[in-house]
Amino acid sequence: MIMNNFDMLKKFVIEESTVDYIEITRNTRIEDDLNIYGDDADDFLIKFGKTFNVEIEQFPIGDYFSDEGDFILPALIRFFTNTKKRDRKILTVGHLEKAIIAGKLDEDVINQ
Repeated sequence: MIMNNFDMLKKFVIEESTVDYIEITRNTRIEDDLNIYGDDADDFLIKFGKTFNVEIEQFPIGDYFSDEGDFILPALIRFFTNTKKRDRKILTVGHLEKAIIAGKLDEDVINQ
């Protein structure tokens, strides 16, 4: 059986995220649904790029993923300083599929 890009991507996401309790769709969010963030997001994207021959050097990872580390302390600091959590952009499995087709992952590909 020949697998298409989405089937191969879905298999990759399941293997790399170790999340097997949700259905992987094009709308699955890499950070929010798969709990991939921080250093794990770096590793995930590097392996994604190598596996699917996708250039990732121009991807602004800091805009899409939270930093590694404790979430409680930053939440307490925001509470006491009355500041808002930094808004992140959302990266989905569908965006990764577009990147496979384009051969690169960047803002232009995501926003197509």
